[in-house]
Amino acid sequence: MKVSLFITCLSDAFYPRVGEAMVRLLARYGVHLEFPRVQTCCGQPAYNSGYWDEARATARTILDAFDDSDFVVCPSGSCTYMIHHYPDLFKDDPAYLKKAEQLQSKAFEFTQFLVQVLGVTDLGASFPYKVTYHPSCHGSRLLGVKDEPMELLKHVRGLQFKPLPFANDCCGFGGTFAVKMADISGAMVSEKVDHIKESEAEVLVGLDMACLMNIAGNLRYRNEPVRVMHLAELLYEGVKEA
Repeated sequence: MKVSLFITCLSDAFYPRVGEAMVRLLARYGVHLEFPRVQTCCGQPAYNSGYWDEARATARTILDAFDDSDFVVCPSGSCTYMIHHYPDLFKDDPAYLKKAEQLQSKAFEFTQFLVQVLGVTDLGASFPYKVTYHPSCHGSRLLGVKDEPMELLKHVRGLQFKPLPFANDCCGFGGTFAVKMADISGAMVSEKVDHIKESEAEVLVGLDMACLMNIAGNLRYRNEPVRVMHLAELLYEGVKEA
C-alpha cells in the first residue's frame, strides 16, 4: 500500500511540524508516508478567484504527482476538498478526468484517514489540558469531517473538552476573502476569539492551518495565552508524553 502525503502550501512553508507529526503518528501503524517532491499548490486560490485555466495547470501537477498512490493523506480539509473540484475542471479532458476521479476517491483528510481507513480512534495519547475545537468551514461543511476529530479527542487521556460557543461560525479567513474584505474578516476572527475566551480553553485545536493561523494571529494581537495546534500536533505530543 503506497500512502502519500499531500502537505499543502501553508503546512509546507510555515508549519512543517504538522507534516512531521502526521508522518510519525502514521508510522506507529505501519504506514510510511511517501512525499512526491513535485507536488505544488492544489489550485484553490486561483479556482476560487475564477482563474480556472491557472487552477487547471496546478491541478495537473497534483494529479501527476499522486497518480500511482493508493491513498493520499492531507492535513487540510480545505485543500482535500479542492480535489473534489478536479473532475469539473477536467470534464473536457478524458485522460485527466479519469485521474481526477481516481484521486478524489483516494484522497483523505488526516482524521478521515485515521478513523475511516485505519479504523483508529484511540492512539493512547495523553494531554491534560482544557481543549476546544474549531471546525473549519470547508472540512466540516463540504468535506463532511465532523465526527472523526471528536472521536479522536474523546479518547485522549486527561483532556478536558470545552465546547466552543458558535463553533460553526467561520473564523473569517476564507482565503482571498481575508484580503478583499479585510474589515469584515477582522471582525469575524475577533468574534471567534471572543468565543474561544468564553470557552475557557487553554488550547485551540483544528484541522486546517489556514484557519488556525488566522485565529492565532488575533490571539497574539490581543495577548491571549491560548495555544493553537493542529490535531495531528496534539495527538503526537500526547503519544510522546503518554
